[in-house]
Amino acid sequence: MRILLGITGGVAAFKAASILRLLTEKGHDVRVVATENALRVIGETTLANLSKHKVNVDLYADTEEGAHIELADWAEKILIAPATASLLGRLANGIATDLLTNVVMATSAQITIAPAMHTNMFTNQATQSNIQKL
Repeated sequence: MRILLGITGGVAAFKAASILRLLTEKGHDVRVVATENALRVIGETTLANLSKHKVNVDLYADTEEGAHIELADWAEKILIAPATASLLGRLANGIATDLLTNVVMATSAQITIAPAMHTNMFTNQATQSNIQKL
């Protein structure tokens, strides 16, 4: 299966390496879209080596259709892990500010979102409202 793994900049981003490794060991073709903040937590080289593909970060990468459309069309499933409160808020309100949010807005693939944040942020009314909306 073609799985796009979206990684955001929460402290849990380091766990994406394990998720990526497990998915590829199961035989899935996994491509990574990381936010710039995610790459502050986990190295691009690690993600590229585990996926055997370049890590996609740039919304304005030079592609025929646009990176967001090519990745949105390529993916059969999208897993966003970890998903920060910021990402949840942007997705819930249709705000596409980076490659990952643009891919989500453009895809017809099934999307699974795994929130990861401090409990205080998770239980915040705004976060809970965004989760319900999604």
